Amino acid sequence: MSRDSLPLPEDHHRLVTQALAALDVRNLVLSIQDASFPSVPDEDLGRGSPYSRGAADFLETAHTLGFTGIQLGPQGQTTEANASPYDGTLFSRNVLNVALSPLEDTACGSLLPQGHVAALAEGRSRSASPGARYRWAFQAQFTALDEAWISFRRQRAEPNPSAAVKDLADRLRVFRQRNQDWLLRDALFDVLCEEKGVPDWRPWADSLDGRLWNPRPGEESAAVARIQSLESRDADSLERYAFFQFLVHEQHEVLRERTARWRLKLYGDLQIGFSPRDAWAWQGLFLRTYSMGAPPSRTNPEGQPWNYPVLDPEQYFTEGLAPGAVLRFMDARMDKMLAEYDGLRLDHPHGLVCPWVYRSGQVDALSAVQHGARLFSSPDLSDHPELARFAIVGPEQLDRAVPRYADGEVTSLTTEQVQRYSILFDTVVAAARRNGRDLGDLLGEVLSTLPYPLGRVLARYGLGRFRVTQKADLRNPSDVYRSENVAPEDWVMVGNHDTKSLWRLVGEWQWRGTLKAQADYLATRLCPEAGRRREDFARELSQDPGKLAQAKLADLFASRARNVMVFFTDLLGMTGTYNEPGTVDERNWSLRASEDWMGEYRERLRTDAAMNLPAVLALALRAGGAASVTKHRELLAGLDRLADQLRQGTT
Repeated sequence: MSRDSLPLPEDHHRLVTQALAALDVRNLVLSIQDASFPSVPDEDLGRGSPYSRGAADFLETAHTLGFTGIQLGPQGQTTEANASPYDGTLFSRNVLNVALSPLEDTACGSLLPQGHVAALAEGRSRSASPGARYRWAFQAQFTALDEAWISFRRQRAEPNPSAAVKDLADRLRVFRQRNQDWLLRDALFDVLCEEKGVPDWRPWADSLDGRLWNPRPGEESAAVARIQSLESRDADSLERYAFFQFLVHEQHEVLRERTARWRLKLYGDLQIGFSPRDAWAWQGLFLRTYSMGAPPSRTNPEGQPWNYPVLDPEQYFTEGLAPGAVLRFMDARMDKMLAEYDGLRLDHPHGLVCPWVYRSGQVDALSAVQHGARLFSSPDLSDHPELARFAIVGPEQLDRAVPRYADGEVTSLTTEQVQRYSILFDTVVAAARRNGRDLGDLLGEVLSTLPYPLGRVLARYGLGRFRVTQKADLRNPSDVYRSENVAPEDWVMVGNHDTKSLWRLVGEWQWRGTLKAQADYLATRLCPEAGRRREDFARELSQDPGKLAQAKLADLFASRARNVMVFFTDLLGMTGTYNEPGTVDERNWSLRASEDWMGEYRERLRTDAAMNLPAVLALALRAGGAASVTKHRELLAGLDRLADQLRQGTT
């Protein structure tokens, strides 16, 4: 066990595993995105990485606690001006994740001098704003990677390079050969942006370079010649790009090996959006006059103009019904992702089935998205006549009395229509099967938007939705976020990366005087003995915010869901928010576990201010009533002992 992982009794993992089995919970997944991982002091440049030593300690603790999987966020390359992983690249990995310390090792050819990373870490500002911290880390990381690249080239050119450098060169060559298509596209984007002097392709979109991968009729030969010219002229830049990608891909494979040893499934995030780099490289696949956004919903009443491209349905298939350019692109993307993860979170899956689209290039984008429409459910709209050719349903299958964005706008579908809605989703499922993945490891991030067509598509494969219990309407017994309405195939969680931390919420409930309502609800869920026993339990919860938070977590395990997800802030007792949806704020995407996360976690456990997993599982087991208590008496005694040891700090 690493020095910074949580020391626990030898039977902790065994007892937690037994409790999960008794509750029929098959997946207990910890969600944390790249930037949030902790670092040890001598490697910390101000941004986390899942490949660092600090991350290894964190993941080992997750395994020791009893988690069965880790959910990461999108891992594509972000820009210096935009830290959002959901705007990152689809094929290239984020080289901000490269752990620099291993590059000092002789096994890596000593590409960086000993002590170089520690000196960088020492020089970073601890008091900088989140935005300044990210930009400093971005610049420092690329500077260090450039130094490693220069060192590698110099050593490779020596008459007798070391065995380590020879091996690196051989592996780099194989990596470039295997990934040539996307490496060339992505690297040329940087080359052209540098040549034009702007980090955005839109100012030069109306040029041959802007259309390099989608030339107009008659430009094909010129585009090929231009690509060949750039490959020759900028060969060093292209290899540098490939070298950086090689490093981060190899470190990801090390992570895969590490999580496999701990029997932790590693889940990726299939983001619905495209980065500017991908929008340039794959523009020939998109509709030209429409963008994808979020419709008005319970979570975002105003909607969100994402400005993401929309894949062109007319390119799904060729005239002979063979897979067209869009489906070939989807297959390439899916095969790469499923070679790198054990499962996938499907970000906003309505974007794959029935995307909400709006006119591109409008001055008032928010108004445009609010007056948008469903791509495949708009057969006769006077303000969107262009969408009629994509319609799968007829006017008689629509409820005109509800808004266009309402989940129930489409009222019925034939089996053939469901199959047409499911074309892109089918590529995801087929790729999962092709890569030997279980369909249960496809996580549909359905939140407040579940249009009827998407529900039918998910039902085809027996897949559930996300249930975020902190959003539950306690006044509405049929609310989708209440734990009693959860189905076995669903994924249930208190919160995710777009919500407030449980510990912040408990404080707000206490301040607003709504803690009692939460306590009363949880008592009905967790205390089977109605009457005085339940009243006493509710009173106890309402008077102790820490116990109420543990009960809120126990409610997840007491539900019928076989899949439970916990965001890292809810585990560690952190009160910060990782991302506030619909806002542009430099604090978004910056929250992370501190260098002393372990000490802070252990201290919070003393006062029930962090997730005490044994205590939570014991509460959930007792919710099964006297029969469950009798059946699991020995297990409950063990969980109670573990819970007390965590509170007392005697582990």
